[in-house]
Parts: sequence; C-alpha cells; structure tokens
Amino acid sequence: MRVAISGTHGTGKTTLAEALCARLPGHVLAEEPYYLLEEQGYECDFPPSPEDYRAMLACSVRSLLAPPSPPGTVFDRSPLDYLAYLAAIGADPSEQTEAAELRRAFATLDLLVITVITPETERLLPATELPGLRTRMNDALLELVYDDPLEAWENTPVLELSGLLDNRLDAVLGRVRPITEAGSRPR
Repeated sequence: MRVAISGTHGTGKTTLAEALCARLPGHVLAEEPYYLLEEQGYECDFPPSPEDYRAMLACSVRSLLAPPSPPGTVFDRSPLDYLAYLAAIGADPSEQTEAAELRRAFATLDLLVITVITPETERLLPATELPGLRTRMNDALLELVYDDPLEAWENTPVLELSGLLDNRLDAVLGRVRPITEAGSRPR
C-alpha cells in the first residue's frame, strides 16, 4: 500500500501517519518534503515563499515517483498540499507544475487521506502558527481535491477525515485492509 496523508498544518497528519505505519506491517513513513529539502541544505523562509512551496511540491512529486522501496509507504504530505498552500497565498495551482507529471505521481498511490480542520482539531490539538494561512490552505485543499482542476488525482481514491480524532486510524485501516488483503489496488 502507498498512502499519502494531506492536510493543513496542525491537523494531526504526522501522528496519523506514524500510527498507520505502526499498524501496517512492512510499511515505512516517507519523510515530509520540507525536511527532505532541509537535509539537502535547502533553507525555507518563514513563512515559506512561493518558491519554497514550489520546491516542496517538486520534492513531493519526486518522492512519489521514486522507485518504491519498500512498496508499503505512508507519505506525510502529497503534492496536493503544496498546490493548496500556493493557492492559499494567491498563486494559480494550474500554473505551478505539469499536470502529466502530477498524474503519474498520484497514480502511484492507493489512497489519498485528507485531514481537515474540525471543531475537535481546534479543541484538542496544540495551537499552530500562521492561523490565517492554515485556514486558507484548508479551504484551498478541499476545493482542489474535489474539483481537481488539473485532472491529476481523479483516479486516486480519497478518504476525507472530518470526524473524531480517535476514529481516524480505524477509518483509514478500514479502507486499506481490504486492499492489502486482496493484494490489488482500488480503481
């Protein structure tokens, strides 16, 4: 299984990704593009600039297109995250990357999980920096995932997690277990 977890900052993506890896034998967590770039010496501004988001977008696409090793991978963020951040700061997502490359990247995924801002995330999770950007990105992400203006992830199954935090892991496992047991990809 190859699963990507997308969402604005402070919605529990990393915690969910780690819990998912712990419950799926043989699965590893792919590091978030921000940290991969940082390890390569790239320095992001704070808040990130459009160029920084484009660099993270390109890194995320490369991560998805890299040969799987192992094939069971959970990605903490997807290219969709960076398109949504770019949209949140006023950029046109359709002008940020090649749609064909995005299609190839998303075709490698068995499931795209979307974590969204909910009353419970606001009550239970720690306060985050840049709350305005966080809200705008959340809204842009939801619009992008369902409108798919680039026609890049239309064949990737999407699971939106807008319910209780305690139910998220079971909701994802409920979607991935039938796939892993059958040994095939949903399409």
